[in-house]
Amino acid sequence: MMKMGEMWAQLGSVMASMMFVYAMFKQFLPDDLGNILDKYTKKLVGYVYPYIQISFDEYTNEFHKRSEVYASIQSYLSTKSSTRAKRLKAHDVKGSTALVLGMDDNEEVTDEFQGIKLWWASMKSASKKTSFSFFPDYDERKHYKLTFHRRHRDLVMGSYLDHVRQEGKAIALSNRQRKLYINNTEKGAKWSHVVFEHPATFETLAMEPKEKQSIINDLLKFSKGKDYYKKIGKAWKRGYLLYGPPGTGKSTMISAMSNLMNYDVYDLELTAVKDNTELRKLLIDITGKAIIVIEDIDCSLDLTGQRKKKKEEKEKKDGDEKDPIPKRPEEEEATTSKVTLSGLLNFIDGIWSACGGERLIVFTTNYVDKLDPALIRRGRMDKHIQLSYCCFEAFKVLARNYLDVESHELFGTIERLLGETDMTPADVAENLMPKSDTEDADSCLKSLIEALEAAKVEARVKAEEEASKKAEEEAKLKAEKEKEKSANGKDEVTCNGAKDEVTGTSVAEVKENGVTP
Repeated sequence: MMKMGEMWAQLGSVMASMMFVYAMFKQFLPDDLGNILDKYTKKLVGYVYPYIQISFDEYTNEFHKRSEVYASIQSYLSTKSSTRAKRLKAHDVKGSTALVLGMDDNEEVTDEFQGIKLWWASMKSASKKTSFSFFPDYDERKHYKLTFHRRHRDLVMGSYLDHVRQEGKAIALSNRQRKLYINNTEKGAKWSHVVFEHPATFETLAMEPKEKQSIINDLLKFSKGKDYYKKIGKAWKRGYLLYGPPGTGKSTMISAMSNLMNYDVYDLELTAVKDNTELRKLLIDITGKAIIVIEDIDCSLDLTGQRKKKKEEKEKKDGDEKDPIPKRPEEEEATTSKVTLSGLLNFIDGIWSACGGERLIVFTTNYVDKLDPALIRRGRMDKHIQLSYCCFEAFKVLARNYLDVESHELFGTIERLLGETDMTPADVAENLMPKSDTEDADSCLKSLIEALEAAKVEARVKAEEEASKKAEEEAKLKAEKEKEKSANGKDEVTCNGAKDEVTGTSVAEVKENGVTP
C-alpha cells in the first residue's frame, strides 16, 4: 500500500506539472483567445463556486491617491487582526498617536456580522513597470479581498460595507493626533498646522461646577445630534460666545472643549484674510470635527458694517502755485483685510456654512457690548457663556490642581475675601503656584490671602477716588448751571431797564402804559 508521504509527493508533482503546462499554453496562446478562455473558465467556476469576492485597492487611479475606503478597512481590521491573525505587521499611520497593527501580506482573518461569516485577506501583487532597463522594475500593489457566500449579497452590499466604513472612520478618529491650524495665505497654503497637545480639561477648569456640567452636557448632546440637526433642517454646527474680563479662562475653555470632543482647532485670524471670497475658501477647507475660533473678535476688525477708510484731505492750492517738493505717498493702513460684517455673517450662518458638518464656532471677547447684535444673536452664537471672576468653588479646583489640597483651615478666610473682592482665576492661580522648593501649601494660601486683602484695599481706594471725582464733576456742573442761570437773570434785568435812544422811554414803561414808541 502506498504511503501517505509518497502520495502527497506524487500529487504535488502532478499539480506542478499541470501548472507548468498551463503557463506554457497561456504563453503561446494569443491574447484575445486567452481572454475568452479566462472569461468562460471563470463563468464555469461561478456555477460551482458559491462565494463572491470583492477587491479594495489601496490607491485609486486619480493621481495615485490613497483610497479612503482602503484606509477605513485597514483601521477596521486592525482590531480584528490583533486578536485573530497569526502574522501581523506594525505600521504607523500619518496623524495617528500610536502604531497600528494590521494583517501581514497574504494573511486572512474571519469576521462575523449579524450571524454570517466573512473572510478578509490582505493581498499584494507585483506588476512590471514599463521601462527601458535591462533589469525590470516591479510595482507592488496592495488590496484587501473580501469573500462571502452569494446568498448574503444583499446584506453585505447594504449594511455590512457601510458598517465597516463607519467603524473604520471612528477608530481612525480615536487614534488620530489633534491639530492646531492657523490660516496663512502668504505661503500659498490656506491652513498650516502643528500638533495640538494642550493639557487643559474640564476637570482642571476653574469654574462653577453646575455651569461647567451644563456646558459638557451641551457639547456631548451636539456630538450625537447629526440626525436631529438633519430632521430640523439646520446645518450641523453650534456657536459659542465666551465673554468676560481678561484672565478668566476663555482660551483654556477652548482647549478643554477640544480635549473633550477630540476636535481639531482652527484659529482664524481675520486680519490675515484678504476678502470675503478668501474667507469662504478657508471655510471649505475646514474638515468635520473642528472648532473654529476667532479670539478677541472685537479687536480683529471693525465689524460694525460701516467701515470707512481713513484718508488725509488734500491741501487747497493757492492760485496757480505748486509745491516744488513732491509729497510722500500716503502710508497704507496696517489692516488690509476687506472682510465685511456681511461676509462674516455668511461664513457663520449662510449657505456656505452647511459645507461640512460637526463644527463648533467659538468667539471670545472682553467687551461683549462692542459687538454688533446681528453677530451674536441666537442661531449664530447659540450659547453665551460668561466667564467671570474667581468664585470659591473655582478656587477649590485651583487649590486641588496646584497644591493637591482638598480642604484647609484658611479656606474660610479665602471664601470670605473672594466674596468681597474681584480676582480673576489667572491671578488666583499665580498666587497658588509655588515659586520655590521651600514653599508649601500654607505659604501659598497665605500669599493668596495677602493678595486678596491688597486687592480689596486697592478696590476701596479706587472706589473712593471715583466717588470723589464724580462728586467734583457734579459740583462743577452745578456751579456752571448756577452761573448760567445768574447770567440769564442779569440779561433779563438789563433788557427790561433799557431805554430807547430816540424817545427815552424804557421798555418797562412801554409795557406798563401800552405806549408804542
